[in-house]
Amino acid sequence: MPDSKYSSLGSPPPPTTYPDPHAPVIFVHTISEAGRLLPSSSRWNSIELAFNLFPQSSSAPDSLPPRFSKSVDFNLVIRDKKYFKRFVCVAASLVLAVVVLVLVLKLLPHKHHHHGSSKNLRLALGQALVFFDAQKSGYFPKNNLVNFRGDSGTHDGNTSSIKTDLIGGFYDSGNNIKFSFPTAYTITLLSWTVLEYHQKYADIGELEHVKDIVKWGSDYLLKIFVPPNTNTSEKATLYSQVGSTVNDTKVETDLTCWQRPEDMTYPRSVSVCDATATDLAAEVVAALSAASLVFKQDKDYSEKLVKSAEELFDLAMKVDTKQQTTYTSIPDCGGQARLFYNSSGCKDELVWGGTWLFFATGNESYLRYATGGFAVAEEEEIVSEKGVFDWNNKLTASAVLLTRLRFFRDLGYPYEAALGSSSNRTDLLMCSYVSGPGFNKTDGGLMMLKPGYGAPLQYAVTASFLSKLYSDYLDLLRRSGSSCATSSFSLDMLRSFSLSQVDYILGDNPMKMSYVVGFGDKYPNQVHHRAASIPWDGKWHSCAEGERWLHSKEANPNQLLGAMVAGPDQNDVFLDQRDQPQFTEPSLSGNAGLVAALIALHEPRRRSSDSNGASLGIDKMGMFENIHLITSTL
Repeated sequence: MPDSKYSSLGSPPPPTTYPDPHAPVIFVHTISEAGRLLPSSSRWNSIELAFNLFPQSSSAPDSLPPRFSKSVDFNLVIRDKKYFKRFVCVAASLVLAVVVLVLVLKLLPHKHHHHGSSKNLRLALGQALVFFDAQKSGYFPKNNLVNFRGDSGTHDGNTSSIKTDLIGGFYDSGNNIKFSFPTAYTITLLSWTVLEYHQKYADIGELEHVKDIVKWGSDYLLKIFVPPNTNTSEKATLYSQVGSTVNDTKVETDLTCWQRPEDMTYPRSVSVCDATATDLAAEVVAALSAASLVFKQDKDYSEKLVKSAEELFDLAMKVDTKQQTTYTSIPDCGGQARLFYNSSGCKDELVWGGTWLFFATGNESYLRYATGGFAVAEEEEIVSEKGVFDWNNKLTASAVLLTRLRFFRDLGYPYEAALGSSSNRTDLLMCSYVSGPGFNKTDGGLMMLKPGYGAPLQYAVTASFLSKLYSDYLDLLRRSGSSCATSSFSLDMLRSFSLSQVDYILGDNPMKMSYVVGFGDKYPNQVHHRAASIPWDGKWHSCAEGERWLHSKEANPNQLLGAMVAGPDQNDVFLDQRDQPQFTEPSLSGNAGLVAALIALHEPRRRSSDSNGASLGIDKMGMFENIHLITSTL
C-alpha cells in the first residue's frame, strides 16, 4: 500500500516542532540511594526536562542536537485553559495535603509499634491498691474500701519491757505480723512509681489513693526509728518487728494462732535493733527519702521525713564497716524474721539508701558514697540474687536509678565511670530479660528469676516494671533500643517482655486463671489470709475456732480484692488451697511490684509531644528537682 500523508483518521499529522533554546530548563540528577530525581545546580550529569508549554518555532532545523547527553522533552499542549486551571488547582491541593500530612505525622507523639494488653490493666491496678487497704493495722479509716476490717493492733509497742507507740503500719501477708524491712521496701517502691508516673495515677483517679498508702507506711516508719538521746547517752533504736514468729503450739502467737487481727488478745512481742543493722537502717532511709519527694508539696512533712532519713543514714555511716551487718544476723533484732525475710547483705541497701537520699537532698556526699560503694556491693551480691529486684536485693534497681541520672542529669566528673558502669549493667540485665541466657522460663512463659525459692510472681513483676521503665527512659532519649556485649534489644522487645509477665499473671497461663484476686472470671478463692478466711459476723473468734477456717475447703467468705498470690511452681501448676501458702499467700512486697508493673504498662492519655516525658506519662526531671550539688562531707 502506498504511503499516505494522512493518518488513518483522516487528519493531517501535527507539524514538527523543536525545543526553544531560550525556554526555562530545570536541571536534575539521580542517585540510587535517593530513589527519586534531585535538583542539580548545573547541567553536568543532568537530565534536561524541557516543559514546552508555549508555541515553538517551526523554523528550527531537524538536525538541532540536544544540549545534554540525556534529554527528555515534554510536549504539553494546553487546549483548554479552564481544564488547565482546574488541573493546577487539584495538583496544588494534593501537594498542600501531602505537606500537611507530613507535618501532622511529625507533630504527633512518637509511637512505637507494640501491642497493648488485652487485659484491663487500669482495673487490675485499682484492685491491687485496695489490697494495701486490707493490710492496714491500727485505727482503721472509716472511709476505707474494705468492709471486713476494723481497728486492730491498737496496743502495739506496749509490752512488759517496752513502752512505745508502734500503732499503724501494715500486716505483712496472711499473718498478723508487721515486718519493718519489707514494709520499708514497699514504701520505697511505691514512692518510686509515684515519682515516675504520677500523671498516669492522676489520669485514672488513683493518685490520692496511692499517696495515702505511702503516707500510711511512712508515718509508721517514722515511729520505728528513735534517735539517740544525747542527755541520757541512749543509742538509736530501730524496731524491726511487731508480733511473734515462735512456732510453739503450746503458746498462742501470731504464727500459731489463726485469728483475725481484730480478735487478737495474746501478747505481741517487739524486736529491737540499733544502727549496726545497717541493711534495715538504709532501707528505712530509702523509704523516707523517696516519700519526702512524693510529699514535697507538704513542706513540713517532707522536711520531717528528710531529717529522719539523714539522721539515720549518718548513724549507719558512723558504724565501723566491720560491724555493719544484716538485721537478721542479730538474734534480738531479726532472729525471728530469719525464716521469712532473711537478708543476705547490707551493702546494696547502703547504695540504695544513699542514692535516694541524694535525690531527696541534692547533697553530693550521698551520691559519692552510693557510687563509691557500688563495686563493693556487687562483690557481696550472691549468685541467686543477681539480676533480681526484691525486698532483699536493691542493687539491680540502684543501677537503673544511677543510669537514669546519667541519661537526664549527667553530673560529669568524677561520676562518669560509676554511672557508665551502672548503665552497662542495666543493658546487660535487659538483654538477659529479652534474649537470655541467664534466666529460665516455664513452658507457660513465666520468668523464673529465683527457681527453687517459691513465690515466683514477686520477682516477675519487678522485672516487668524495670524493663518497661527502662524502655521509657530510652524513648525519652529518642533511642530505638540498646545493646550489651553479645546481644541487643529494642523498645518493643522490652515492652513485649514486660507485658508478657503481667499477662501471664492476669490469666494468660496454662491454668487459665488470674493470680490476682477479683480479676477475671477465675482466680484463687482460698487465699492464705486470716482476715479474709474468717467471717466478718460481729462475733469474736478464738484461735481454736480459727483452725477450722484454715483447713476449710470452702472459699474465703471475704474477698481479698487485688491480692496477688505467691503463684504457681516451675511447672506452671497452681494449687488453690488455703493451707498451702507457697501457692496462695500474698505479701506487701509482692503487691508493690505488681502495682509498679501495672502503672508502668498503663497506656497514658494521648498528649502532644513533650520533651519532659508527658506523652509517655513519665516525669523526666521531677525526681531531680533537689539536685544542686551541695558539697559536704560525711
